[in-house]
Amino acid sequence: MTDPQGVLLVLGSGYQQFREYLIASASQRSEIWLFDSEEPTWQTPHLAGSTVLDIFDPETVARAARELAARRPVRGVYCYHEASILAAARAAAELGVPGPTPQAVAAVRDKSVTRELLTQAGIRQPVVALVTSPEEIEDVARRVGYPLVLKPRSMGASQGVVKVSAREDIAPALEITRSAGQAGMVNHAEVLVEEFLTGPEISVDAAVFEGEYLPYLIARKQLGSEPYFEEVGHTVHADDPLFADEELWKMLAETHRALGWTHGMTHTEVKLTPDGYVVVEVNGRLGGDLIPYLGRIATGVDSGLVQADVSFGSRPDLTRSRNSAAAIRFLCPPSNCTVTRLEMPGADPEAGLYESVALAGPGTRMLMPPDGYFARYGFLIARADSPQECQAVLDRAEAGVVFEYEL
Repeated sequence: MTDPQGVLLVLGSGYQQFREYLIASASQRSEIWLFDSEEPTWQTPHLAGSTVLDIFDPETVARAARELAARRPVRGVYCYHEASILAAARAAAELGVPGPTPQAVAAVRDKSVTRELLTQAGIRQPVVALVTSPEEIEDVARRVGYPLVLKPRSMGASQGVVKVSAREDIAPALEITRSAGQAGMVNHAEVLVEEFLTGPEISVDAAVFEGEYLPYLIARKQLGSEPYFEEVGHTVHADDPLFADEELWKMLAETHRALGWTHGMTHTEVKLTPDGYVVVEVNGRLGGDLIPYLGRIATGVDSGLVQADVSFGSRPDLTRSRNSAAAIRFLCPPSNCTVTRLEMPGADPEAGLYESVALAGPGTRMLMPPDGYFARYGFLIARADSPQECQAVLDRAEAGVVFEYEL
């Protein structure tokens, strides 16, 4: 039966292991119509229909959204795909449904614009410059000192982000940053060079509803080996003490106002430096790496439902129904290799091992940075009463993994 209220337009579905839970949850709120670059497979049980198109082109998406709306009412536009959030914002504006403005999305997609707007608003920022040559990077190093961080202007998922510890690192790091590429994203010749910030890093997923900043999920991040910034784990705790820190929430609310972000979901990364909070970046989407899934496990707050409600213009319910911790650990090879054998331990929720998932198999070629990114052959998820217990569960589970390879 067709939903008389209309459909929720989902733009881009992503990888099944990392995003199906969001579409499944959203389908509880509304019939789903998917715009994607390929015909649906695993998505089909959750859909009322689909259209294959270029999901990275705003004009193409806006035109297809108009055509869909002429056949069926569209209740809202829903997107968690970094490279498609601008097209989604254009489509929402075209259809007159709630969403972030295209201008606000453009401001977070271009990190140099983000830095400029936040600096003007007095938000704590690392020292930053937009550069095109090794000589300009050396000039920043003379003023700021090493280490520095190079990052693309408009990429995502830490791809192309490199730590520079000395002058001889500049040229190879610049090549890595400039050569980073993701489907639907443009890598500019200009790159950002920033001072390196010390201290742990968190991410905050939030809903912004009619101008009100509503944070509900904090994740503590674990990074892999330097000089790269690949994320190898995240931990969520329903009772994270940062939830009580009004200074953090005030700064992030001001950050969103400075960017003109008045409606929609965001994933903001913050460094907890010895001198206070510093905004690393703001992303106009839910977090990746199954962070929203960890939040659902630990707190009961379902980000798929939250984003659907915000997309419809309804205030989301952020009430927690659980009070626990959850953590994910990604399993990465020590170097470039080909997998010859992989055995993962079985999930055991009673013992705290919530999920155990293989992402590779014999014959899979795995490339580590700078040759490739996200070379993960599996992941483990734990749920327990505390972050410390989660890490103990993950340690025991990882000890039971059998991973064999050849170079």
